[in-house]
Amino acid sequence: MSDDLCDIGLWGLAIMGQNFALNMASHGFKVCVGNRSPSKVDITVERAKTEGDLPIVGAKSPEEFISKLSKPRKLILLVMAGKPVDDTIAQLSEFMEEGDMIVDGGNEWYINSIRRAKELEPKGIQFIGMGISGGEEGARNGPSLMPGGPREAFDLLEPILMKCAAQVSDGACASYLGPIGAGNYVKMVHNGIEYGDMQLIAEVYDIMKEILGMSNEQMAKQFEEWNNGQLDSYLIEITASILAKTDDITGKGSVVDYVLDKTGSKGTGRWTVQEAAEQSVAAPTITASLDNRYMSSRKDERVKASTVLFGPSEKLDVDNTQVLEDLGAALYASKVCSYAQGLGIIKAASDAKGWDINLADCAKLWRGGGIIRAALFEKIQ
Repeated sequence: MSDDLCDIGLWGLAIMGQNFALNMASHGFKVCVGNRSPSKVDITVERAKTEGDLPIVGAKSPEEFISKLSKPRKLILLVMAGKPVDDTIAQLSEFMEEGDMIVDGGNEWYINSIRRAKELEPKGIQFIGMGISGGEEGARNGPSLMPGGPREAFDLLEPILMKCAAQVSDGACASYLGPIGAGNYVKMVHNGIEYGDMQLIAEVYDIMKEILGMSNEQMAKQFEEWNNGQLDSYLIEITASILAKTDDITGKGSVVDYVLDKTGSKGTGRWTVQEAAEQSVAAPTITASLDNRYMSSRKDERVKASTVLFGPSEKLDVDNTQVLEDLGAALYASKVCSYAQGLGIIKAASDAKGWDINLADCAKLWRGGGIIRAALFEKIQ
């Protein structure tokens, strides 16, 4: 390979794209970066210099971007799901050749990935749909990677993925999951499980606050204690952190008390529930979490309803120590149920579609790097 050419390209330089490019460069891979707005190319190249003179070069047009990649070309897209992915593929594939590879790293509906793979077949361009979990921090320091596509394409990409993914005791949190669509499907269910996990934590928080009368500081210590035991997980960890954080703007009280009690959803949770129904798999925890998000988003309706609907006003006389012990056990059991529901959806879809997804691989992928990272997955694996 010419020293002037790059090992891999990354197009799409929002913070996730920037950080994943820097991650790959940190592991010794020469990366070419591109973006629809060239200013972000300059920002990423400058970041590479300040973060250790990392091997990142910029390109200001699709043609220049493709020209800087070694053959067979490998490029990752991190752009908004839907039409932007189609538009970007159309722009870049114009300059690509047979044997080249495109990897879509966004939260995409798996059927769209299957369609795109078929559309690229006449040009001989291979297509992988790869879920990436871990947010900004994971993208930079080691995410959970969930690829699905042609095996021969994965084999070319594998050395990069295995080095850049999160690492656990028995290897990287990256694995070949199956044909095109399989990786997106597993990431979709991962996000559905994430919805369930967050809802379980919210319900425990509500009981601790409203029934046990615990302060934010007391709750933070309790979540920290749980995180040091069998409930060790990313979401429990950050729950403890956010409950302990004071408000930076006012300097008064906890930041959590200033957060609007209104949430939304981006689609993957809904897709998971739809797929559960399609595969005839019960997923009550994930479904209930989606329902609660919809109720949460209707803030104005809830405010009006609160003027005519009232809950119990009397304070319950309970043994806080016993309730906290029961809450910890219930949270653990509920997490097991939520994970089982998600894996059940994946198993049913894999059987129906002939994907042959290894559920132990899914559990390993979710042990590190990702948002649902949890020690419990080691037992499940």
